[in-house]
Amino acid sequence: MDPLRIGRSLRALRIRRGWRQADASAAAGLSRSQYSRIERGLLRGIPLADINAACTALGADLDVRVRWHGEGLDRLLDASHAAIVNEVVRLLDELGWIVAVEVSFSRYGERGSIDVLAWHAPSATLLVVEVKSVVPDVQAMIGALDRKVRLARGVGEERGWSARVTGRLLVIGESATSRDRVRTHADVFGAAFPHRSTAVRRWLREPVGPLAGLLFLRNSQGTGTTRQVTGRQRVRRRGEPPRPG
Repeated sequence: MDPLRIGRSLRALRIRRGWRQADASAAAGLSRSQYSRIERGLLRGIPLADINAACTALGADLDVRVRWHGEGLDRLLDASHAAIVNEVVRLLDELGWIVAVEVSFSRYGERGSIDVLAWHAPSATLLVVEVKSVVPDVQAMIGALDRKVRLARGVGEERGWSARVTGRLLVIGESATSRDRVRTHADVFGAAFPHRSTAVRRWLREPVGPLAGLLFLRNSQGTGTTRQVTGRQRVRRRGEPPRPG
């Protein structure tokens, strides 16, 4: 977070609106002196919620980023995401699903990729899985998943998967912080993902009807149990003899 840049940005937005500092502070619910400190970049001791309120009053979003060892944090987050994807693939494989990861699509001018696309042949069910190592912007995430689910049938048909039912599953890395954030937005998550742990696992074993589920999974990265997966994956069912290599 760059205090001076935040202050200069707020000042520019305030002037663009033709507001005085008194107008902006009143809109933000802050004292005139506190708003003045924010606009001058003197943020030490000011709660983050107050800084965010000053931004919101001017129609802006506060973007706070964590940086660590250059690009090291990006690599760490990517590794966590990949490890959770591996856990999802392992779970679906054990339950007899055919699984593809990082499925890119370009349909009707919309481009993107699906973290995990899974096919359950006996029930002709297609499952779109979105994986998050942390809980991001909630509304943006739900909107992005809605778009992928809307396009998923066409993406599946390109692989010969003609679905009668399409399910959606949000998988989040297990942590106290993630659970707290889901609780904070309980109404939103409850409406978008009414099916949770036990119901989700039951549906994955025997998919009947559509699914809109949320599942927390532990990241086993570093334990030696996680394997890297790419492309289309399939493993034998329990009790099935291994195929000759």
